[in-house]
Amino acid sequence: MSLVTLADVLQPALKGNYAVAGLVTLGWEDMRAYVAAAEAENAAVILQAGPGCRAHTPLPVLGKMFRYLAENASVPVVAHLDHGYTVEECRQALDSGFTSLMYDGSRKPLEQNIEETAAIVEMAHKAGISCEGEIGFVGYADGENSAGTDPAEAVKFAEQTQVDAMAISVGNVHLQQDRQGGLDEARIRAIESLTTVPLVIHGGSGVPVAQRTSLARTSSICKFNIGTELRMAFGAALREAVNSDLDRFDRVSILKDTHDPVVAATRRVIAALGAKA
Repeated sequence: MSLVTLADVLQPALKGNYAVAGLVTLGWEDMRAYVAAAEAENAAVILQAGPGCRAHTPLPVLGKMFRYLAENASVPVVAHLDHGYTVEECRQALDSGFTSLMYDGSRKPLEQNIEETAAIVEMAHKAGISCEGEIGFVGYADGENSAGTDPAEAVKFAEQTQVDAMAISVGNVHLQQDRQGGLDEARIRAIESLTTVPLVIHGGSGVPVAQRTSLARTSSICKFNIGTELRMAFGAALREAVNSDLDRFDRVSILKDTHDPVVAATRRVIAALGAKA
């Protein structure tokens, strides 16, 4: 189909009562599987290059990979920078062909977060692409603790930055390997009552699937970021491929065996959010 912006896929999701999967990539094998799964589900997909991915592969290379997949896909594909921490990093992503930037100023004081995010939004919008920001702080399993999003601060952040999507902290945690948690729906309802900006859940792997489905249908949450869950599927498939033939050494042959299991896992993620292109 074509490469599209974050706003291009989230605004229809907001109106249509579904959510789009923001899928955290680490390399060619998973991003290719993600697009194949989106095509099988006839759903838009957001390919995300986070800090770990960028440490392994330079942004200009990732931009070309994302754009190649998008230009040959039958569904809309967003090329998204996940957790950009500096103006320079966001500018490089823009120059590399990304169609969406996520500036993460969530560790900074509110006014600084607003000021810096607004500048990135302005840069993105001038280039005709989208920008996501984060208010509150989404912590990490076995790492930094979360700071929940204050609804009053969220509306101020949305109004003063003009972000196209707003990541919130409502009980979600990055890198959570189980789904025993759950989101604070009362806080979500309070936030969405004050703003019309599409909301984003980072750390979506830790959210029970039934709650993802319910919130995708009934709330302003239009994007769930999923990484850990799919990395676990990839890791299990890779381990099985390696151990099934200890004499096999060609990595292309080995990595091919991860494709179908990752596609299947990704299809389940996408289907649960009710997204259709």
